[in-house]
Amino acid sequence: MNKPFILLSFFMGVVVLASNYLVQFPIKYYNLQDILTYGAFSYPIAFLITDLANRSYGKLIARKIVYFGFFIGIIFTLTFSTNFADLISIRIAAGSGIAFIVAQLLDVQIFDKYRKRKWFIAPLTSSLIGSTVDTFLFFSIAFYATGIPWLTLSLGDLTVKIFVALIMLIPFRLLLSTLKPI
Repeated sequence: MNKPFILLSFFMGVVVLASNYLVQFPIKYYNLQDILTYGAFSYPIAFLITDLANRSYGKLIARKIVYFGFFIGIIFTLTFSTNFADLISIRIAAGSGIAFIVAQLLDVQIFDKYRKRKWFIAPLTSSLIGSTVDTFLFFSIAFYATGIPWLTLSLGDLTVKIFVALIMLIPFRLLLSTLKPI
């Protein structure tokens, strides 16, 4: 395995860990506690990592990075942020894993389908669709029937993820030159 592969996989795991931890904390400023958590700001970086890997190394390597990132993220999450005495914490871990693997693999496929179009079409389209799937899968698994307003949280989360996906186009474009293409 080469250094960029290991680094991208590790960063993917760190993003998953950070997001799983941060999603437990609603933003209490400006009356946003029922519609937004801090995890919305960190998770879109996972799509940036996947899309950079896909553009530079192709969908097979991107898929491997997703699997390695998934494995690392699960290990990190179970070790550092899951409280096994708290059902919601366990549901967050389960929802995160399921939503992550489904959304990231979907992102890889969609990105690959649009890779020959203008440089921003593939990362934007795949991130928007992947973020939507991830958000609703995660929040429904983690918080459905818990009394936590998961639907409004998911809509607020998705709004931020769309905004961040647009911003992530800047580092995507800038970082493309740092990764050696296939």
